[in-house]
Amino acid sequence: MAKDSMQEQVLRASKEIAVKFIEVGRLWPTNFAETFKNIYTAIDSTVRASAESDREEKGGK
Repeated sequence: MAKDSMQEQVLRASKEIAVKFIEVGRLWPTNFAETFKNIYTAIDSTVRASAESDREEKGGK
């Protein structure tokens, strides 16, 4: 997956999760920045770890 495409998908997933949190009342304007950053970071690190694992399994760099 291309780096830009991966970042775009991570951002899209983060936004979708943030919207759901807003809908259920778990995310407020006062904590949006911190919570969104945490959501984005968690998804990004998971995707990167998965991509790295896939590369290692295939014997690539």
